[in-house]
Amino acid sequence: MTEETVSPGARELPAPGEPIELSTRRGPLRCLYHRGRRGAGAVLLVGGIDGGFDGPADRIYPALAEELSRAGIGALRMSFRILRAPGPIEEGVFDVLAGVEFLCHEGAGSIALVGHSYGGAVAIEAAARSPAVSAVVALSTQTAGAQRAALVAPRPLLLVHGAQDRRLSPQCSRQVYSWAREPKELVILEGARHSLRQRREELRQLLVTWLRQRLAAAGRPIQTKGSGAPP
Repeated sequence: MTEETVSPGARELPAPGEPIELSTRRGPLRCLYHRGRRGAGAVLLVGGIDGGFDGPADRIYPALAEELSRAGIGALRMSFRILRAPGPIEEGVFDVLAGVEFLCHEGAGSIALVGHSYGGAVAIEAAARSPAVSAVVALSTQTAGAQRAALVAPRPLLLVHGAQDRRLSPQCSRQVYSWAREPKELVILEGARHSLRQRREELRQLLVTWLRQRLAAAGRPIQTKGSGAPP
């Protein structure tokens, strides 16, 4: 792209990702795949019950996937097969676990889940069922379907909610935090509503840093006495 083709003030859009379709026994599952280095870790990103690949906060998922890919971390952006309110938690969990299986087959290494609203509860429940998940982020999560948050431990859980969320009160994330066990973190963003777009840049920086650190930590071998490793 040359300077002449960019209008003043325009910014280049994030890379779109590679369209793929996962074949499951419950039907095809549409995804956009940003490939990373084998074994460097990957993030699975899901939105709310309204579906789509872009996520909250003014399309934060494409930007997040592009930034992580520069560090070699892969990203799978997924759109749920079944979209209706109230969201069918079991169907959403099925979709996310199919995505986790795909990333495992790709040799991704450590896998983190990120979900918004309905997708936050889905991510928590999927982690409770799958030992392949290394970390979880729930954005503006609902409580329905997230009651087993304690089973995410000992893997880290990050909860982020807007203080001015009128669709799902920040009390939802506080409740999930009370159910969860350490390691867990709760971040309430002042001035942010359900989409979190009012604090988008702060959210992006938080997610990139948190995900890179947790995936790197999950990928390190645990050294024990008698392992032959140097002190």
